[in-house]
Amino acid sequence: MNSCYKMQPSEIARSAQLAMILEVSASPKPGNIDRMHDYADTRYEHFLASATGVYPVFERAASGKEKIGELLKEAVLESNKWQKGGNTHFGAFLLLLPLAKAAGQLSQENEKFDMNKIVERAHLIVKHTDVEDSINFYQAFGKANVCVQDVEDLDLNDSDSITNLRKNQTSLFELMEISENYDMIAKEWTHGFELCCRCSKQITDLMEGKGICTDINCSIVYTFLKLLSNNPDTFIQTKFNRETAVEVSEKATAIVTQIEASGYEASLPSIIELDEDLLKKKINPGSTADIIIGGLFLSIIGGMRF
Repeated sequence: MNSCYKMQPSEIARSAQLAMILEVSASPKPGNIDRMHDYADTRYEHFLASATGVYPVFERAASGKEKIGELLKEAVLESNKWQKGGNTHFGAFLLLLPLAKAAGQLSQENEKFDMNKIVERAHLIVKHTDVEDSINFYQAFGKANVCVQDVEDLDLNDSDSITNLRKNQTSLFELMEISENYDMIAKEWTHGFELCCRCSKQITDLMEGKGICTDINCSIVYTFLKLLSNNPDTFIQTKFNRETAVEVSEKATAIVTQIEASGYEASLPSIIELDEDLLKKKINPGSTADIIIGGLFLSIIGGMRF
């Protein structure tokens, strides 16, 4: 990954936007909305509107010292202002905001930075969240209509939870620690954005000719399938059950094996078949998509172009 020098907050914000747009545009990405597939109430255009509308929040994340919880709540409000398709990017915001804030801090410090430095700083940022970040997270959740597994006694749908948060002074990082065993996004916070880094490296390597393809769409779809094959999607697990999530990962593993043996183009019918099956059953690997967005952001910040 190329090192970056003195990136302006506007460049960091546009990198976040581009990551969201590239992810939702990649097709066929089994089970998820893309430029070829919509759901009845949520469409491709809703994702584009959300990615466009949140620009000012990412610019602020990269330029100031605003807290993650405040930025998250504002990102959800801005997303909702620009589209009426429901939750589009809640998980992505949770990943992108600390990464963008980290990139901005490093740039302001005139620090020569790469992916490892960005994620190390982002991990430090999330570790220093506090109870106010937790409260803003709960309030943002309430406005985003997110499907999640409730956090033990801190039910995300229970107004008394905010009282309990204040009483126990529970930080947002501590909430993520409670959730990490059943939420991929929470685990990214607690484990230093490991999967985002892995996806970034794979996408960057593919775009540099070190793999099965150099096309941006193929690189994203293949990386999505590879991530899904190794990590049962926790959004599917929450919406359905663990068995369904594992079954989808096994099907993704079979396709990844086919791609690596026969090539991407030859494997397209299998990818399309899985895509159509998941769409019909409304099984969407949403957490996998969010992590792909985080990986794309790191690649774009690092200088990847296509």
